[in-house]
Amino acid sequence: MNSDNLLARVPLFENLGREDVDKIFKAARRRNYPKNQVILFEDDHGDALYVVATGQVKVVLTGENGREVILSVLGEGDFFGEMSLIDDEPRSAHVIAMEDCELLVLLRDDFLRCLKEAPDMSVGLLRAMSQRLRRADDKIGNLVLLDVGARVARLILQLADDQGGDTINRSIPHNTMAQMIGSSRETVSRTFRDLSEKGIIEITRETIVISDREGLKQAAGIK
Repeated sequence: MNSDNLLARVPLFENLGREDVDKIFKAARRRNYPKNQVILFEDDHGDALYVVATGQVKVVLTGENGREVILSVLGEGDFFGEMSLIDDEPRSAHVIAMEDCELLVLLRDDFLRCLKEAPDMSVGLLRAMSQRLRRADDKIGNLVLLDVGARVARLILQLADDQGGDTINRSIPHNTMAQMIGSSRETVSRTFRDLSEKGIIEITRETIVISDREGLKQAAGIK
């Protein structure tokens, strides 16, 4: 997919006309990051908005003991870095390439100019930030109220819904999932085996397919 077509699918820009999207695309810069490279450091000054063109990145917090908590995994069409551009505060987390990535980068001045010239972009920004806040609220509630099995089931549902169906086309490693839900890799792997043996999910090398969505919702504690 061409990067300019990708921009039209990013929630931040989806309400914009073709002319406005073209302006943003021309202002954006392409940057490539190899696997495991840190793209942003927590507490850095924020100077740009990033859109994932190819690959996956993870947004993480790191404790003093080196333990990572993954706040989210972002793929093609997702964006990050907007908070620091709006409130002029330092970056709130690290962002690290999970695989080789190509990103489109919109620098602060270009971002602010686009906001002024394309007011509908503000609506997309508010909607996206609202969705992220809801997801953060859900994640906090899950950590407090649900056991690990239910958290795994909800994560599978979320990842599948993000891809618009019952198939997760890019399987995320179990240790990464564990860091996303505050558990261990062994517990996540055991839950996957249990769900697979019950016929609720089907696991291949590259995909996770939900075979029984109602059964998965039941395992997730969703009525």
